[in-house]
Amino acid sequence: MDIKAIAVDIDGTITDNHRRLCISAMKAIREAEDKGIPTIIVTGNVADFAYAAEIFIGSSGGIVFENGGGIFKEYENNNELLIFGDKTEVNRAHEHLIKELPDIMVSSDNKFRVAEKCYYKDNVTRNQVAEIVKDYNVTVYDSGFALHITDPNVNKGSSLIELLKWLDISADNVMGIGDSENDIEFLNVCGLKVAVANADERLKNIGDYVCKNKYGDGVSEAIYKFVLNNY
Repeated sequence: MDIKAIAVDIDGTITDNHRRLCISAMKAIREAEDKGIPTIIVTGNVADFAYAAEIFIGSSGGIVFENGGGIFKEYENNNELLIFGDKTEVNRAHEHLIKELPDIMVSSDNKFRVAEKCYYKDNVTRNQVAEIVKDYNVTVYDSGFALHITDPNVNKGSSLIELLKWLDISADNVMGIGDSENDIEFLNVCGLKVAVANADERLKNIGDYVCKNKYGDGVSEAIYKFVLNNY
């Protein structure tokens, strides 16, 4: 296929299991950028974090942040965040959750979150949280590193489609790379679906290609195999 852009998750995909950036992934992304293939960061992280990562990595395609809660690309939308997620029901679910599970620890970056709530996974599971907030119209994700309560009307895939309009690129021409359950929707809209070797089995089941390598080494593997082999 004619790959015109790469869309990639951050945590557990271009980082290792300690959230440290894998140098091999960064080098491959920069080589693809040098060939005119932009990389889009698609993450559960907040916008500030994702934008900083984009700058330091050297990618140029823009960011999808907070699991599809919004998008940002420099010089688009008057350099303002474009927010899709509605936090009203998320906040109601959050208030109920902390009453029922007072020991749950909110993530340190919640003060920056504009469209969702995020929690550390210490002594709590996705299923526990999902059961407690089941009467609220929200989605609960386990990103592998944290738990997220989000607006069910948006996800990484729906917001990636909106960002691609700015780039004038079809999702059919995008290679998506991820590792966890919150990457399923965005991989599903991409023309080429790639799961790194450490990925959730559900991602591997929908993937067109499962990398031999874990984390960022898997990202590098996929970029060299499907993008840079054409040059």
